[in-house]
Amino acid sequence: MPRLTHDRTTWLTYAQLGLWGFFLYGFGPVVPLLRDEQGTSAAVAGLHSTAIAVGALLGGALFAPLARRSGRAGAIWAGLAGVAAGVTAFGLLRPLPATLAAVAAVATAGMIVVSGVAVVLTTRHGPAAPAALTEANAVCAGMGILAPLVIGASVDAGFGWRPVMAVEVGLIALVALAGRLSRVRPPQAAPAAAAAADPVGVTAEAAAPAGVRRADDVPVGVTASAAPTGGARADDAPVPVSGRAAAGRLPRAYWIAWVLMSVTGSIEVCLSLWTADVLRSHAGMTAASASAAVAAIVCGMFLGRLAGGRFALRWPPAPLLLGALTVSLAGFALFWLAPVGWLAVTGLVVLGLGNALHYPLAISIALAVAGPAADKAAGWSAYSMGVGFGIAPVALGAVADGVGPHLAFLLLPAFIAGALLLTVRLGRALRAAPTDDDRAPALVGA
Repeated sequence: MPRLTHDRTTWLTYAQLGLWGFFLYGFGPVVPLLRDEQGTSAAVAGLHSTAIAVGALLGGALFAPLARRSGRAGAIWAGLAGVAAGVTAFGLLRPLPATLAAVAAVATAGMIVVSGVAVVLTTRHGPAAPAALTEANAVCAGMGILAPLVIGASVDAGFGWRPVMAVEVGLIALVALAGRLSRVRPPQAAPAAAAAADPVGVTAEAAAPAGVRRADDVPVGVTASAAPTGGARADDAPVPVSGRAAAGRLPRAYWIAWVLMSVTGSIEVCLSLWTADVLRSHAGMTAASASAAVAAIVCGMFLGRLAGGRFALRWPPAPLLLGALTVSLAGFALFWLAPVGWLAVTGLVVLGLGNALHYPLAISIALAVAGPAADKAAGWSAYSMGVGFGIAPVALGAVADGVGPHLAFLLLPAFIAGALLLTVRLGRALRAAPTDDDRAPALVGA
């Protein structure tokens, strides 16, 4: 069983992703309040999700060149600086075009952070990367529990939601100060790779070319802190590879995982943006209570990711993802059928437990099969989130304007069913992938 080592770099990277989580999970409860403030329809308010999608596309395009120029650590910190600037504008500006632009700017910077964190953890922890990514997203979800509660308290106190944006800026400043004082330096792109504009190697349990190893026989992309051997290298540069991996072309399994991330992203963003509306219209909750109750999803995700980190060390990602999607479907059924608030919130917790593992497992598979094209794969993964964030919430908002948010939410079980089918297909693609690496079944099971 792989061993996950928690060093200072790992903890700092977890905190950096948590800063993005505070905004992301707080953004959903804000949308209905912003809609009321601006006097728009649900479909028009859903354009803020489209703005996130546009930002995700931009962030995905910017990450790889930024990482080559500034290193992965520099890219992450630049992303967090952009998040701070964007949320400041979002909290101060009121017209619809201005809030849309501010959200797009925040999402651009946030996707740079997400991509950087994913590659750093995958590179650093090798076979334990699924567990590391799951724990990082647990921290993200933990911050997401806090954000809706703070928003609900601020609204109840009569201050509205805008002062909460200042909390985000303060948290970014605190983590930046802690990182500066601790002098933690995450893994960087190798200078030679950067000069050639080639992606940097990562662990590839199912896709590493046979026999490719570092000089000290550490598997591709596993850093000294996570390596099973005692040898350490001066940098994280992989031994040069050839063929498809060296050219940076991404395999079929990656693209199936890419579509899967788009579908599961659609599930998550629709829940984030419109759950509060369903709780208000169907379960009879007040606006402040409904906004705070969205934290139930994130609470479930936090608990699911805490446990999921241990599960990811014991079970392969593909079958574990099938189980998580099944839990999500059961939780949605309880939430959607519940006529009262407390029962609906219980369903949201169960739904969050299942949703907890969607993204961490899918991205861990995607980066593993990408081999040495890690930075490129991480950048492209942001496009999958952009597609999910841009299309699904607007479609759901348009349907909700016609039939109400409760009935419109029946789009979500269709998304879950699609994700189940894609996961089955992904498992088949991973089994069929030609490799001589005897660790390949770790992704799919025997």
